[in-house]
Amino acid sequence: MAAKLGIIAGGGDLPRMIVDSCLRQGRSFHVFALEDQADAGAFDDVPHVWLRFGAAGRALSIARELGIRDVVMAGRVERPSLRSLRPDRRTLRFLVRLGGKGIGDDGMLRRIIREIEAEGFTVVGPDSLLNGLKPEAGVLGAHGLDEAARADIERGLDVLSSLSAADAGQAVVVQQGLILGIEAIEGTDAMLERCAALSREGPGGVLVKARKRGQEARADLPTIGPMTVANARRAGLRGIAVEAGGALILDSDKVVEMADEAGIFLIAVAAA
Repeated sequence: MAAKLGIIAGGGDLPRMIVDSCLRQGRSFHVFALEDQADAGAFDDVPHVWLRFGAAGRALSIARELGIRDVVMAGRVERPSLRSLRPDRRTLRFLVRLGGKGIGDDGMLRRIIREIEAEGFTVVGPDSLLNGLKPEAGVLGAHGLDEAARADIERGLDVLSSLSAADAGQAVVVQQGLILGIEAIEGTDAMLERCAALSREGPGGVLVKARKRGQEARADLPTIGPMTVANARRAGLRGIAVEAGGALILDSDKVVEMADEAGIFLIAVAAA
């Protein structure tokens, strides 16, 4: 029998998808819903507790009391300010060890995962719990792409590769070789909204999403879902490219259907 699972839940559909998979499989679990991050009401029908970011000590105590052994981090999370964190003693010890250094998302997640595993838990990736999230290379929808679009994709992958050293950015929008937007702390949806006003005449831009080089694979992989397609359509994009085997597609059948209807190509590409 699979070990009891602790689900650290941020926003979006992924945490609930994992919950539903556990229910179908009969796997025991408990949700740790992050305040101001997880979707309100998403876990009312299942075992859960609401926790603020800075309550690591309470979370660890609850996890031990419940007999949790595996932990998964799932969902969209906006990094809190130090003022709003209100750290308990356990969280404060972690912050002191960081020494006040500015750390990118992947660097921070690596440290958090090490802290969790040092307490005796095993951190697993969402893709190990759900089948079919990572696409294989190739065109995924009904619409193909021309050489200009492929050149924009290559340009986007080059930019993301260059940003890896700074531990910044998993997504970029490229139109006719020009960078319209690079994802920062605001997230992909907000970036697409910003890029809508920057679109140039001619063929629309392309959203490219890929991992950072050497990225921790158990948390915060680049992800798209139906909302991504809807926002890409509103931004006037003509295509979406994700890293084959490295990005996650949530509700892939719906994503492909929406992209086909919108006239947007969808492709999974190998990243260098």
